[in-house]
Amino acid sequence: MSSPFAPAHLAGPLAGVALLFCAGHAFGAGFYLNESSASGLGNAFAGGAAAAEDATTLWSNVAGISRIEGRQAVGVIHLITPSIKFRNGFSANASQQALGGEGGDAGGLNVVPNLYLAMPMSRDWSFGLGISSPFGLVTEYEDGWIGRFQAIKSDIMTLNVNPGASFRVADDLALGAGLNFQRILATFTSQANYSAALLSGGIPVAPGLESKVSVKGSDNAWGWNLGLLWDIDKSRRVGIHYRSSISYDVAGSVTFTNPGPVVPAALADSAVTAKVKLPPIFNVSYFGAVNDRWDVMADAQWMGWSTVKDLTFVRSNGASAGTTLQSTPENFKDVWKISVGANYHYDEQWMFRGGLAFDQSPVEASYRTPRLPDGDRTWLTAGTQYKFDRKLQLDVGAGYVWVKNSSINKSGDPPNVLANGLINGNYKDGNTIILSAQLAYSF
Repeated sequence: MSSPFAPAHLAGPLAGVALLFCAGHAFGAGFYLNESSASGLGNAFAGGAAAAEDATTLWSNVAGISRIEGRQAVGVIHLITPSIKFRNGFSANASQQALGGEGGDAGGLNVVPNLYLAMPMSRDWSFGLGISSPFGLVTEYEDGWIGRFQAIKSDIMTLNVNPGASFRVADDLALGAGLNFQRILATFTSQANYSAALLSGGIPVAPGLESKVSVKGSDNAWGWNLGLLWDIDKSRRVGIHYRSSISYDVAGSVTFTNPGPVVPAALADSAVTAKVKLPPIFNVSYFGAVNDRWDVMADAQWMGWSTVKDLTFVRSNGASAGTTLQSTPENFKDVWKISVGANYHYDEQWMFRGGLAFDQSPVEASYRTPRLPDGDRTWLTAGTQYKFDRKLQLDVGAGYVWVKNSSINKSGDPPNVLANGLINGNYKDGNTIILSAQLAYSF
């Protein structure tokens, strides 16, 4: 007869491998990093696929690099600080363990850089290269918190290299295409209920003993993007951009630091693999100059999160190679982000920006986990641009993001209160503060 603790002990740490794709409070709904530019942040990324005012358009619409006159290099830095605080309701302790605390603030300062280059190759052809981090975060609960058997730390880093080209089909129409090479590195930690695991096998042991668990995983993958930019007239334009889904075969390992000499089968080190398909992204944007002073813009972004239906992990070495270790239903839903913004041109050097957005979460309440306590978001942003001369310009942006309160009632997958405890409560007053700076140099 199998132990009731065996699969549940691995639910938290192995979910970490999956959380390459669904960890914690990221900075857009789900785990997507909207932060691709400081110029875009000032408008809440409204009009992103149509504005095409600098080389950062390579991410939001590759066709937009056709509007960049001369060669341009852009460097961007984002400081992103989410606040993630759990408030206990009716949580329950795991067998042989104390309940623990609420975990403090699981957010923290995150630094996200971007680099872009755009250059015309001829009258009709332009080339660009973008290096960015479209997915990632670092969240960490305090040691000994209520949900320690399901999640403690989630550390994700992505690197996306995106070469692209744009071709001007006509004076008012440009098309673009690009390739994306993406690498993901991640480390996740949690605790395992060592005392309960031994007791379930008939081995007497002192209560309160826990194993430290660390999961590391990585993979490389390819995707592509297509764009269209149509000038309605000299002052108005529409942009359409599509980014393909990206499929990963994550290879990783789970390691346990057991406090005693006995190693239960459920707490043995192992290599693991997981297959996950990230969602496609589709944007439609409008940009219009109302007069010499004012620009208005809007954007609708769709993300096909329904590609993530479940997360299944398989052992890839040892006697149990090929067996399913953990399968977690996710059932994400497709979502929209709607944003509007405006620019005010004060003079030839100064421009001021503002933006507002509503960002849906793909997470259904019944599937919420402590690594993804996600909720709908509302963005309020502002920014400014200063042109030193015709070659050099500085953009700064700031944003405050409200995260809708969300409830959680989770004891792992499959549910097992004895092994993992029960996390029952709410994530209240969640927010993210974003500060971005961008320097564009034309040469």
